[in-house]
Amino acid sequence: MIKKKFQGTGTALVTPFLGDGSIDETALRRLVDFQIRGGVDMIVPCGTTGEGATLEPEEADRVLKIVIEQTKGRALVIFGAGSNSTAKAVQGAERAKRNGADGVLSVGPYYNKPTQNGYFEHFKAVAAVGCPVIVYNVPSRTGSNIEASTMLRLAELPHVVATKEASGNLAQMMEIIRNRPPDFRVLSGDDGLALPVIALGGDGLISVVSNETPEMTSELVTASLEGNFAKAREIHYKLLPLIAANFIESNPIPVKAVLSMMGLIEENYRLPMVPLSQANRAPLQKLAGELKLLLSVGVQ
Repeated sequence: MIKKKFQGTGTALVTPFLGDGSIDETALRRLVDFQIRGGVDMIVPCGTTGEGATLEPEEADRVLKIVIEQTKGRALVIFGAGSNSTAKAVQGAERAKRNGADGVLSVGPYYNKPTQNGYFEHFKAVAAVGCPVIVYNVPSRTGSNIEASTMLRLAELPHVVATKEASGNLAQMMEIIRNRPPDFRVLSGDDGLALPVIALGGDGLISVVSNETPEMTSELVTASLEGNFAKAREIHYKLLPLIAANFIESNPIPVKAVLSMMGLIEENYRLPMVPLSQANRAPLQKLAGELKLLLSVGVQ
């Protein structure tokens, strides 16, 4: 299979913290190596899963620099740097470009609820920076949807290279896939929809579950892209319980809990994120055990 840029498996990487709230740089490097060994094509730090909303700009830049340094060109690095302020979103794209990221993941403005033309003008300004832009549509977080017609307008802009589509609306995704320019990528933003989105002509996944299961997730996406849907379905249904459990509480609470169980990070969050509740801890650990995640990194 010929690899194309901004195609395949991307991990929406968590940000590990120490007990004092500072970035755990050692654990961050460990996570990057774990992802690379698992075969991911893209690493996406400082997004929703990376608690980017509570990182100061200089902290996010430090995370990005560490990820780029540790990745050593073995995967694309896409900087999560959106904002509901167009000026700040533009600054995020400028920082991505200045620090050497391969692209920027820019979320639709949240809370403001712009019109469709407002979305277009927002991302047009971000794209004008000249850093490749992946437009992130996640209505459950932002409060409004970037419609297919708007996404297709954006796809015609220079430097808008892809969308991370997390609307959950397959009809909308099909419209984008059917009518997009040939070099515009459509990436699923939902782990549970990666297989159907790729089967419909999509190009990959930006994943939460790949934090815990980079190898399995990469195999799922690769099998789907190669048309080996029997293998893809087998992996999909094996991962599905963990995919669901990762959202039993707000992301990234469950996934950080599992990574802590695996011995990869300390289970620390930034408010308003709080540790996983005791009621959900045992079922999540059971799932991780069934997938042999705890043994795979030497945790008994």
